[in-house]
Amino acid sequence: MTPAKRALDLVMVAILLVLVGLPFLCLLAVMLLVEGRPLFYVAERMKSPDQPFNLWKLRTMRPAGPERGVSGGDKRARITRFGAFCRRVRADEVPQLWNVLKGDMSIVGPRPPLRDYTDRFPELYRQVLQSRPGITGLASLRYHETEERLLAPCLDAAAVDHVYATRCVPRKARLDLIYQRHQSLCFDLVLIWETGTRVLLRRVFRLE
Repeated sequence: MTPAKRALDLVMVAILLVLVGLPFLCLLAVMLLVEGRPLFYVAERMKSPDQPFNLWKLRTMRPAGPERGVSGGDKRARITRFGAFCRRVRADEVPQLWNVLKGDMSIVGPRPPLRDYTDRFPELYRQVLQSRPGITGLASLRYHETEERLLAPCLDAAAVDHVYATRCVPRKARLDLIYQRHQSLCFDLVLIWETGTRVLLRRVFRLE
């Protein structure tokens, strides 16, 4: 990560904390009253094929033991009503600002993969993870809804894994590598702006 990209990350974290800090604390208080603990979901993700870190998210599902695999239709019944709202407005991603502060992640970059997929596709992720993993990114913006649509009919973990490994991993990696080839502060700012307008505002006000 270049010093300029790191500086942009820190500036964006400061701005976002000012904008969403108080509403997020209110959200946590409501969640504590409505759903109880735990408030957060902490899971291993990879920032290189051999370097893990703990990713922080707001809990959106009822706990059911150790989590395995990506989320598909097999986990839909466990998403709480409050969790569904948090996912829709992307509030569940806010705790990842802590990961950005620690340097595990950037604001913009490929989504950090599970160890299982870096083990199965080491060469692919060795290329993709030359970019620091991010909260948002080109693949997140262009492929997230397609991924959700592909995984929604999968009713068991094996089906989710098959679809994700064969259809989602290669397509997301292609977009991540396009981002990597064209990465610049201006491109990052464009993707941050698009995240704020197209994803957050449209989902909050149901303009889509």
